[in-house]
Amino acid sequence: MGNDKRRVVVTGVGPVTPVGIGKETYWESLIQGRSCFKRIEFPNCDMSQYRCQIGAPIEGFELSHYMERSKHSKYFGRTSQFAIAATKLAIEDAGLQLEKRESESDNPHDHGAEYHLKGIDPFRVGVILGVSVESMELLEHYHERFLNRGVRGVSPFALPNIYLSAITSHIAQYFTIRGTSFALSTACASATHAMGNGILQIQGGMEDVVITGGADACITPYVFGGFDVLRAMSTRNDEPQRACRPFDRERDGFVMGEGAGVLIFEELEHARRRGAHIYAEVVGFGMTADAFHLTEPDPNGKALGKAVQDALRNAGVSPEEVDYINPHGTSTLLNDKVETRMLKDVFGKKAYEIPISSTKSITGHLLGAAGGVEAIAVLMSIERGIIHPTLNYEFPDPECDLDYVPREARKKEVRIGLSISAGFGGVNSTILFKKFEASHSS
Repeated sequence: MGNDKRRVVVTGVGPVTPVGIGKETYWESLIQGRSCFKRIEFPNCDMSQYRCQIGAPIEGFELSHYMERSKHSKYFGRTSQFAIAATKLAIEDAGLQLEKRESESDNPHDHGAEYHLKGIDPFRVGVILGVSVESMELLEHYHERFLNRGVRGVSPFALPNIYLSAITSHIAQYFTIRGTSFALSTACASATHAMGNGILQIQGGMEDVVITGGADACITPYVFGGFDVLRAMSTRNDEPQRACRPFDRERDGFVMGEGAGVLIFEELEHARRRGAHIYAEVVGFGMTADAFHLTEPDPNGKALGKAVQDALRNAGVSPEEVDYINPHGTSTLLNDKVETRMLKDVFGKKAYEIPISSTKSITGHLLGAAGGVEAIAVLMSIERGIIHPTLNYEFPDPECDLDYVPREARKKEVRIGLSISAGFGGVNSTILFKKFEASHSS
């Protein structure tokens, strides 16, 4: 990013994950290598039809802990609920003050927002989130009701809450955000693509603050079944805790999780004026397409490598300067092999010296939210000088022979960290974070 561009920093994080809600609980689980994979069941569903019967659901989640109940919130999809909770956590972590908002009209039917960010122009705040699919539990529920009862079985609140845009609209309404508001979907690269767009909004002067990252809740009979027939998920049903094993020779697929990872991106001077804590500076990003296949990555990894190179070039950072890589690292046969090959192509011999650890080995694959929670892991590593492990790396694969930080966390100073995301359709996105320095050296 050239000196003529506004600098973007991260001032707040809000993880909602299967292994912990909130920054400290999430981070402790990562460092301790505590996963929560388990056998799952769908109500009124024969689980024997699924090859994979394990997942990483969030249990005991209550939206009322994060927002006041309203007559509309009961219709929110689970993805929207996770997104609102993660946004609330991120706003509080950023030290942005929420103030109760009074209605701006005398209309008793005014559904105005509950809160606003005190002292900040709502038109200078945006919300851009990544989501892989619609609010599928709502879609599946109302589709079943439609089949059984016809149109009379469909709620008037069904369609508006199924839209992808509903997820960001709920956030915008509740927190009075009147700048950019949209959700984007690029499969498992969604959150990182959203963050890339957030950077552009701030650099271009459109906003001073962007709420970004991703959310997803895909552990539903249809979506789970779709990935199951694609043979993308692990079938190690009798050993759930050992099922997700990125880069390991015995890997056989990912474990599906759910949740949200929301970050507060802020223009540097705006953050400085209010004395905000700065996790790191966002210094580069890259986005490419394989143009190869709808579900398989391009085996040569050239487009994914170009996305990494673009992030480095965008930041003015050489491959030798990268201290840590958080890979896509899904635990699928093709992804891990292609990603390893790509890293060797981009970083050369240096690839063998850079610690690489897969967050998905602990949280499971959060699909459209994955890039958000993984970016938070990179930021915490930069701030605290420790890298979380890759779980279940037991049997070396000759095609995956880099340093994957097996089994135990590692102390290491991280000045520059890279997060990589890739999704179905060959969509690739990368983001680069750097320890904050007052003078611009990139």
